[in-house]
Amino acid sequence: MKRLWLLFSQTATVLLAAYFVVATLKPQWLGHAPSVAGTVALIEAPATPAGEPPVGSLRLAAQKASSAVVSINTSKAARKNPNSEDPWFKFFFGDQSNEPQAGLGSGVIVSPNGYILTNNHVVDGADEIEVVLNDSRSARAKVIGTDPDTDLAILKIELDKLPVIVLGNSDAAQVGDRVLAIGNPFGVGQTVTSGIVSALGRNQLGINTFENFIQTDAAINPGNSGGALVDTNGHLLGINTAIYSRSGGNMGIGFAIPVSTAKQVLEGIVKDGQITRGWIGVEPNDLSPELAETFDVKPHQGVIITGVLQNGPAAQAGIRPGDVIVKIGNQPVADVTQLLSQVAALKPGVAAHFAIERKNQALELDVTPGVRPRPRAVNRQE
Repeated sequence: MKRLWLLFSQTATVLLAAYFVVATLKPQWLGHAPSVAGTVALIEAPATPAGEPPVGSLRLAAQKASSAVVSINTSKAARKNPNSEDPWFKFFFGDQSNEPQAGLGSGVIVSPNGYILTNNHVVDGADEIEVVLNDSRSARAKVIGTDPDTDLAILKIELDKLPVIVLGNSDAAQVGDRVLAIGNPFGVGQTVTSGIVSALGRNQLGINTFENFIQTDAAINPGNSGGALVDTNGHLLGINTAIYSRSGGNMGIGFAIPVSTAKQVLEGIVKDGQITRGWIGVEPNDLSPELAETFDVKPHQGVIITGVLQNGPAAQAGIRPGDVIVKIGNQPVADVTQLLSQVAALKPGVAAHFAIERKNQALELDVTPGVRPRPRAVNRQE
């Protein structure tokens, strides 16, 4: 018995000594991190399966939409001053540069046929337009049509196998929805930023004639104009068009034209070569207490007409200065922005029902709208 006990003690001593040596020199053999001084025990997350995005990642939406977002480079020939050769002009102003002016923006491919949506101000006045795809291919673009009232333009390029973005439903967007803004800010290359829908239906900003912007805090900077605002599925919600900024850079307030508006402009320009909107020939104003007192009407909801174009559609229907438009069809009119949008949506040549109040007397008139004249500049006349 004594011999067995001695054998057991010696075996245990050897095994403990071996364990100590291995734990000190090769702890990985035992399946745990070293515990000696100068080392750090780390806990690593389990590896994500190859190709699968992490939880909460917007990678798939970005990948789905990015290929259809393009960079737009424009050039405009320098306008030579007629006095540039005059010695006195050169003395006071120096030699005027004849270098062409370069511009930068973004666009979105919306059709396999090569149609691209962008902002009108990106391509306005450009002599040459180059489109660069995310796969580095490039092509000269042709302007198919523009709509200054919404600041949209349609371009077309001739390339094969074009990536196309899927149009989303901007009418279903809600405040708080996550969105991505994709474009080419400052010419650094395609960039994706994220944020949320901050507000809907923004208007009266003085940017366009027809305003119904999606506001977002996703970073939008110069060069992003004409780029894509997409949802978490990578579907197009809007065309990024403007920012509010005191510095020229992003301050968390950006605006996008809803895809519902962009789709109407696209279809109208491609099908008819232009956008046809209703027009009645009036000068509208929001109903303020001062105007209500001037025209002797009681302040309430509606838009007051302060001017009527002679022989225009409104004048022919009997609308007068001082009338308050309360409804068009079954839709109430709350402000000038709503009036502009509702009249523009009317079909020219087809009579529409207007609810009017004149000197606090309710009237109903049928007005046959004409075709809205193409604007020479953004204005508020309707």
